[in-house]
Amino acid sequence: MQRGGGPMDRKRISETLDRRLERTSVSTSKIVNERERDRKSMLSGSIGKNTRDKRGLSKNKCSADEYMTDSEESDISGSDEEETSWISWFCNLRGNEFFCEVDDEYIQDDFNLCGLSRQVPYYDYALDLILDVESCNGDMFTEEQNELVESAAEMLYGLIHIRYILTNKGMAGMLEKFKNCDFGRCPSFNCCGQPCLPLGQSYIPRVGTVKLYCPKCEDLYYPRSKYQSNIDAAYFGATFPHLFLMTYGNVVPQKPSQNYVPRIYGFKIHKQ
Repeated sequence: MQRGGGPMDRKRISETLDRRLERTSVSTSKIVNERERDRKSMLSGSIGKNTRDKRGLSKNKCSADEYMTDSEESDISGSDEEETSWISWFCNLRGNEFFCEVDDEYIQDDFNLCGLSRQVPYYDYALDLILDVESCNGDMFTEEQNELVESAAEMLYGLIHIRYILTNKGMAGMLEKFKNCDFGRCPSFNCCGQPCLPLGQSYIPRVGTVKLYCPKCEDLYYPRSKYQSNIDAAYFGATFPHLFLMTYGNVVPQKPSQNYVPRIYGFKIHKQ
């Protein structure tokens, strides 16, 4: 075989190569053009999608902002509507579970407060504090004087409370507390957890503390809670539990059927 060819052979080869190159370039340009069109269509589609997504996000953001604004406004309005009165705040304090809420109408009646202005210091300011009346002179007081007014308000409310629980409304409120055992139960074994009633052995403030009266064994006990043990006896008095049991005779329990009998080796101990 001859390694080289004549000039005619080389000419044919070159022409063949040129034709193949032209075909290749045409097909390549077609492929490139098609890819370019596809890329542009993809870009336009992605841009439209992003625009729609952004619009949707902006709408969602606006709706979320509107929701947050509405919820915040509702929270603010709800907090204003649910503002607690001084009486509710005082009765819900730890250790004040024995107190019932006195009606504002009862406190606003001067006849029900007769004589209390001579017993309570800062009487007018204390009364305004109990009734949630804003006083223009409150800002003039020092911190020590404000504490004295708050202490006077607690004392005044207690002295009003002892009168209120002897009325029909007051006893009805204490009856609910008695049914819920808010005053505690008798610690005696033979009384089987009988609900008790608060009793004060003194009507003079700062003389004694409140005790628990058991209507079953008719004895007195100290409250279990140390906070309740510090309640002034003058805020309940000695009349309330007995008048309460006379008013609601259906809650009077039967006396214990048996009492504990001391024995030594099975024999009763002689009293002498």
